[in-house]
Amino acid sequence: MIRSFLAIELPIMIAERLQKLQEDLKASNADVRWVNANNIHLTLKFFRNIEELQIDSILQSIEDPVQARQPFWVSVRGMGAFPHPKNPRVIWVGLVEGKEVLIQFQNQLEASLEKVGFQTEGRSFHPHLTLGRVRSSQGKGALAAKIEKYREEDVGAFQVERVTLFQSDLKPSGPVYTPLKELPLGR
Repeated sequence: MIRSFLAIELPIMIAERLQKLQEDLKASNADVRWVNANNIHLTLKFFRNIEELQIDSILQSIEDPVQARQPFWVSVRGMGAFPHPKNPRVIWVGLVEGKEVLIQFQNQLEASLEKVGFQTEGRSFHPHLTLGRVRSSQGKGALAAKIEKYREEDVGAFQVERVTLFQSDLKPSGPVYTPLKELPLGR
């Protein structure tokens, strides 16, 4: 069994900017499990555990929507938290310009994957980049203040040119993501 997901990788400049934001958030001394900045990505579909032989059917099912979609730009801006910035459990940075194109693209991928047996998520897709997950209430007030400070923060923009199918191996030091296949858009 392979734990896998389909995602959009971030350019180095965006990952570096997110890492700087994380460093400032860490000063709140909140009890947060921070995502390694090099592992931050935009998940389009999480498959959980799949059989290795399912990889080909995944790739074949998404081939048409990936080839039909031309590269597009997205802007990374605004920090928030689920369920609420004053009661953060998941700290995230949002996507603005290009968000609607991204949602439409993810819906097309989801519909194609459903045809080969992968259930839809059952909830709306809200594109975001997860920075960390809060583990306890320690430092929550200071953390909430820092989230508010970056509520409108502009992180940058990048062109989405490909999607990647990843394998995720859970290690004691954190997850290790290995690209299995990159699929360029519009080809």
